[in-house]
Amino acid sequence: MPLALLALFLVVATLLVVRAANRDKRDYRRFKRLTSTRARQLVFAKWLRESFLINGGLAAAVLLASWGFIARASRSALEWAPLHWLHERLSGPVGLGVGIAAAVIVAALLVVPVFALRRQVTELPAVGDITALLPRTRGELKYGAGLSINAGVVEELLFRLGIPALLFGITGNGALAFVVASILFGLLHVYQKFWGVLGATILGLVFSLVYLLTGSIWVVIVAHALVDLRSLILLPLVLHGVWRKSGDASA
Repeated sequence: MPLALLALFLVVATLLVVRAANRDKRDYRRFKRLTSTRARQLVFAKWLRESFLINGGLAAAVLLASWGFIARASRSALEWAPLHWLHERLSGPVGLGVGIAAAVIVAALLVVPVFALRRQVTELPAVGDITALLPRTRGELKYGAGLSINAGVVEELLFRLGIPALLFGITGNGALAFVVASILFGLLHVYQKFWGVLGATILGLVFSLVYLLTGSIWVVIVAHALVDLRSLILLPLVLHGVWRKSGDASA
C-alpha cells in the first residue's frame, strides 16, 4: 500500500508542478499581454474549467485513495509538541473566543486598508505577480468570483485533506505531511514568481494550522475563498471602479 500511495503522490505532484510551470511559460505570459475584455474572459473561463476538472479530479482521486488516513493524519500532526500545546490551550470556549477575535482582526487587516487608501492609490502592493489577474471590467468580475470560490473548494480538499492524508499514509508523520502539502501548494503558484510562491506557501501553512485547530475543512474553504475574493473582487471594485467599466479595457 505505501508503494501505491507513493506512486500516486509522485504522479499528482509532478502533474501539478509541470502544469504550473507550463502555465507560467505559456498561458500567463500571453494573458498579461491581452487588452481585449472578450479575450481575457475566454482565458478566465478556460482556467476555471481546467481548475475545476483537473484540481477537482485530482482531489477526488487522492481522497478516494487516502480516505482512511484523513483523521489519523490530523491526530498525528496534533501530537507534535507545539501544535499539541496550542490545541490544548485553544480548546473549548477559550478557543472559540480567540478564533472569533482572530477572524475579526484578520478581516479588518485585509479589508480596512483597501477602503482607507482608495482615494490615495490605484492599487495595493501585491504579494506576487497577480496584477494582470485582477478583473478590469464588470464582465470579468463573475470570473474572479468563480475562480475564487472554485479555488477555495478544490484546492482545500486537495491540499488540506487529500495530499496530507496521502503523505501520512506514506510517511506516518502528520506534521511533515501538512508541511510538504503546503510547499506543494506554494509551487502551484510558480507563475506568480518567487514572492507569490513564498506567500502562497505561508498561506498554506496558515490554512493547515487553522484546519488542524478547528477540525473543520469548511472553515478553511471559506477562508481561502474570502482571501481570493478580496484580491479578485474587492480590490477591482474599490480601487479600480470596474463596475462602471463594461467594455474593453486596455492593459
